[in-house]
Amino acid sequence: MTQPNFPQLAADPTTQAFAVRGLSKTFSGTPAVDNLSLDIPRGSLYGIVGPNGAGKTTMLTMACGLVRPDAGQAYLAGHDVWAEHNQAVARVGLLMDGAPVFDRLSGPEYLYYLGALRGMEESVVASRSEELLAALQLSDAGSKYIADYSAGMTKKILLAGALLHAPDVLVLDEPLEAVDPVSGRLIQSILREFVAGGKTVILSSHVMELVEGLCDHVAVIHRGRVATCGHVDNVRQGRSLTDLFIELTGGGSLAAGSLGWLRGGRDD
Repeated sequence: MTQPNFPQLAADPTTQAFAVRGLSKTFSGTPAVDNLSLDIPRGSLYGIVGPNGAGKTTMLTMACGLVRPDAGQAYLAGHDVWAEHNQAVARVGLLMDGAPVFDRLSGPEYLYYLGALRGMEESVVASRSEELLAALQLSDAGSKYIADYSAGMTKKILLAGALLHAPDVLVLDEPLEAVDPVSGRLIQSILREFVAGGKTVILSSHVMELVEGLCDHVAVIHRGRVATCGHVDNVRQGRSLTDLFIELTGGGSLAAGSLGWLRGGRDD
């Protein structure tokens, strides 16, 4: 069996792009995140993977200041998320799956609104919005409301909003879900360019092949804890990320003879 990889945590979490220490959250008596600690170094493209209900999204929402933890600390771009909340969130771009969207605005209106909320100069917002909309192939959407966008288009305008203020850390929850292959490849190129500039991307996904091909580091979250983490090659130890994931989290198998009615068999 593959031995889990656990790099030593930094003595000073503020040196990391993203760090959590002893993070915990319980819902209705059930732990969603259980004393979780993790470092994500600056300049990395870091994948977060785990089964449904493993605690990935809960951990990220707490680390980004959206949900207060029951215990533990979180640090973003060198700032304590709860003690220096404004400084921390100002340096982060966030795309969280399922988060509310101002969908009665057009794409350009949405970006203008986000820029105004962040106190950005109108000319800077206009210039960056034009570039982002063109790069993400949304210019032709014009005045169409985001409510009328396809699921893939919605993902892309949310990514544009997360990038608008040129953050130091980009946190993306399932950023390529429902995105077509052409747009997916384009988004991956944007993320690589972002990291090439010394910034950090944290990407949560269920698609092992995406994480394996795009990310240089990965953490596997299982039952609210880190099952293994580190550089992708060190974590895989010569195996596919999918095989490692199944080994660490437990793979399901179909019981012999079950669902026989799908093949025309009898229910009894």
